[in-house]
Amino acid sequence: MPEDRDFRVVGVGASPYTRKLRAAARFRRLPFRFVVAGSKEANALPARSLPLFPYLVAPDADGALTEVQADSTPILTFLDEACPQRLLRPADAALRLLDLLIEDYGDEWLSKCMFHYRWSCAPDTERASAYLPYTTAMQIAPDLGAQAAAGFAARQISRIGVVGSNAVTGPVIEASWRRFLEVFDAHIQNQPFLLGRRPGAGDFACYGQMTMLVITDPTPAAVAFDVSPRAYAWTERCEDLSGLDVSEDDWIDLEEPSGTFRALLTEIGRVYAPFMLANADAVARGAEQVICEIDGQPWRQDPFVYQAKCLRWLREAYSALTPADQGRVDAILAGTGCEALFEGARATG
Repeated sequence: MPEDRDFRVVGVGASPYTRKLRAAARFRRLPFRFVVAGSKEANALPARSLPLFPYLVAPDADGALTEVQADSTPILTFLDEACPQRLLRPADAALRLLDLLIEDYGDEWLSKCMFHYRWSCAPDTERASAYLPYTTAMQIAPDLGAQAAAGFAARQISRIGVVGSNAVTGPVIEASWRRFLEVFDAHIQNQPFLLGRRPGAGDFACYGQMTMLVITDPTPAAVAFDVSPRAYAWTERCEDLSGLDVSEDDWIDLEEPSGTFRALLTEIGRVYAPFMLANADAVARGAEQVICEIDGQPWRQDPFVYQAKCLRWLREAYSALTPADQGRVDAILAGTGCEALFEGARATG
């Protein structure tokens, strides 16, 4: 693609989803320029319909930057379709569904870990709120920065109920973060990425949250260094994988999955699956609270409409598989807890 036909990735480095998209674009060797949100360059670009970071501005056939894409998962799909070289998602349809599942776990469950530690632990709140205002307004005076920090922290803490962090759920979240690190460390000893010798969208989704959980925020980072110093090295490496040579042969063999891969899926099924099902049910019923049990512990939070959509999209992707590929996915997920996510979806295929 000529230089005047490159993409714009707009966001802030403090956003896990910005980190996810930017690292994925680097791995794909895409022609893009990163634009800091709030800058004059960002303000000169077409406006987005939703106030989300990151967003992508793509060129049309004439090279004009006109097409705006929001939400990191659809953006990655759009980029695979627009630029078919060195694709991020697996060509194997069954493996692609599993990659989507891991991606959603990173985006929607590890984000709970990130938000919980950052906005319920005083040292983490103090650090994050102190620097975040400067990510989009680097030159503001210190007194204004302090005021902005207080306001930013207040806004984020007010959202804890929607994300799911509270006195009831906190122990579940913290236990899941430690277990994920244990499973992750064992799995990465066998292969460099979650689905083999090359990264998929699931790797970059987990990486995005881990930039905060492992590197930036002190409390979860201390847990990470206690359980898996390897996680720090992996997260730092995923920042730029443009030099990694890959092929379709680098994906795992679904006919002979490793025990550590099943352990990863079992952890996803242990926490993410029951929440997603209970949340979707609460949204469908118009309930005021999601009330369920996760990992043998009570869970209570506000319903999250977007995450109900995420479950619907996963089920639609499963329903679109051929019966043979559905059977391959079923065989991998059997006994992990993740199979519950797709109950009933086969009938619509």
